[in-house]
This record gives sequence, structure tokens and C-alpha cells, in this order.
Amino acid sequence: MSTPARSRTGPLSGVRVVELAGIGPGPFAAMLLADLGADVVRVDRPGGPGLGIDPAHDLTNRNKRSVLVDLKAEDGPATVLDLVERADVLIEGYRPGVAERLGVGPDACLARNPRLVYGRMTGWGQDGPLAPTAGHDIGYLALTGTLGMIGPDPDGPPSIPANLVGDYAGGSLYLVVGVLAALRHATEHGEGQVVDAAIVDGAAHLATMIHGMLAAGGWQDRRGVNLLDGGCPFYGTYETSDGGYMAVGALEQRFYEEFTRLLGIEEVAPARRDLARWDELRAAVAARFRTRTREEWTAVFEGTDACVAPVLSLREAPAHPHLAARGTFVEHGGLVQPAPAPRFSATPGAVRTGPARPGADTAEVAREWAVPALHTPDAPPTQESKNA
Repeated sequence: MSTPARSRTGPLSGVRVVELAGIGPGPFAAMLLADLGADVVRVDRPGGPGLGIDPAHDLTNRNKRSVLVDLKAEDGPATVLDLVERADVLIEGYRPGVAERLGVGPDACLARNPRLVYGRMTGWGQDGPLAPTAGHDIGYLALTGTLGMIGPDPDGPPSIPANLVGDYAGGSLYLVVGVLAALRHATEHGEGQVVDAAIVDGAAHLATMIHGMLAAGGWQDRRGVNLLDGGCPFYGTYETSDGGYMAVGALEQRFYEEFTRLLGIEEVAPARRDLARWDELRAAVAARFRTRTREEWTAVFEGTDACVAPVLSLREAPAHPHLAARGTFVEHGGLVQPAPAPRFSATPGAVRTGPARPGADTAEVAREWAVPALHTPDAPPTQESKNA
């Protein structure tokens, strides 16, 4: 491991990561490593991935550097292997077998660098009947049972949690945990390995507590009727008079008592202990919240232990006094974005650079990583390259 000339902070300072460009959970996982101080070099292909946002605004590529390599060119795989030889970690998100066909699969990379941690990010995993098929976050959640339990209406469709639960929680975070564990093993024993991070595995694993509750009879196998899925009248969201929403999480008795007192429904509070009266309690809570605006209710519950909070939009959240005080969001290069997390007392992370532009750092990486084969292709990208 070595620290590049560019100043870096964070507990992973000195760790070198090669990211084979893709979309979704792979880039986010690489961003997490970069936020923690790793020197992440993203290998972009000429012409781009064919799907994605404007590179100038793709925050998942912050704190990284980018080089251009056409893996379908004659010298492409050799150039990537030159980078791999100097790296600690590689991350790729191709379908099973694609990296091997391109000449940069685990066997080729580990032969070049036996200490390498080779991180593989897929939806279905490296094996199994569905492994070679296409998929997206929503399908992975659907098969694991995770999607089916999300939503407040037992007779309505499941709620779609953007792509946060599958791609990022079940995918990126599990890949990073696996990479860091394997990196420790490589440091201690000099032995690299392959980390197979599948979103179906991670999304299923996230529901471990729910499966335990299901086995114990404390969770029904249908949505909208349980303690944490909107079935409980004191754990959910309620509309205010101005069309806003308040989130209520008054599960414990002492918090519930403060919630009902401040809401002004103490006369119906005993309904908490009678499941047959939960509809009555829900109606009372909803009616009361509709009497004031979101701002007025926020003022009522601010600083209390009633466990009530306003539901803020993405643009509103950075200005909330608590988040502002903690610096939960930062601005860099004119872009407001979530700050690196978690936080470290001795080796803090930081947003050091904005989104890496494809190929912008090729010469710098070639020099710092001592890979002279890197160069910026002069020829325009071919259609074959774009469809790789």
C-alpha cells in the first residue's frame, strides 16, 4: 500500500482500489471506500456506460479518479492487470463470466496479484439458476420476501423503497463489509480472495430480525398489520392540515404517553393496549394531526421524547437545525450532498474532490501508479465499446 501524492485522509488512506466502471451499487460501494480515504481509480470505457447521469453531477464518483481503458481493445486487459498488480482491491459489477471473457476475471487478477481482494457485485450472485439473467433492485427484493412486507395497506400493493434497500443496503454495504473483512485477511495472511456480494443475499439478510419475529409468532406474513410496517397506529405517518406529513414512532410506553399528551388525545390513549381499538386510535391520531400544519406540529414536538418528526423532502433536509449542526450534509463544488459516514475521531473522512470526469486523471494515475501503458485513447469510441 502506498499513499499517492494527492493528500488523503480517512482510515483507508494508502489503500488502492480499482473500480471497473458500472452503474448502481458498485460505484456506490467504491464511493464509500473513497470517502474513507482509499485511492479509488475508476476504469471508464470510451463512450461511457450508456446509462447514467451527467458525470459532473454523479456524486457516487466523488473522491475518485478516472482513467479511460477500452477492455475490448488488444491492450485493454493488460493495462487493467498492470493497475491490479499495484492495487489492494478490485470492484466489478458485470454479469457472471463477463470479467473472465474480458481477461480481467479473478483467476487472471489473482495470478498477477495474489494479495488482491476481488469484489464482485451482482443482483443474483455468481451461481444459481438466475445468475446469468438481467435484473434490477425491485426484482431482487421481490424474490427475497423483503418487498412483500413493505407497505401500510394489507390489501394494496407493496411500497417501493426507491433502490435504497436492494442496491445500496443489500448490495453496496454488504460488498464493502466483505471487502474490508477480506482486506484484513489479506493484510494478516498475504492471501487475497473473491468476495461474492449478491443483492438477494444482502436483502434477505437485512430481514433477519423479522424472520425471527415471524418464527416466534410476533410478525404476520402480510404487510400493513405489524408493529413496524404501518399496521401500528403509533408507528406511522400522518397528514397535516397543509398537506405535509409527520412521522410517529412512539413505541415505548413512556414515549407513547408523552406523544398522546402533546397531541391532545389522552382520552383515547388506553386503546394502545387493545388491538380491537387500533382503528379507533388511528382515526383519532389522524384527525388530530389534520388540525394543524406541519410547522405547527413540529414546534409542538420539538425537543421532546414523543418520537415525532416532520417528514422533510430531499431539498429540505440539509437545512434542518440538527443536521446542519452535525454537518450531515456538505457543499462541495456547488453540489449539496450527504457527508461521508460514519465518522472517525482519529482519521476523519472528507469530500476531497467532486465527481471524477471520465478519463480526466489518466496521466496523473499513470504517473503515480507507475503504469506507463495508460494513455488517453485518441480515436473516438466504437459502437462495440459502447455496448460492452
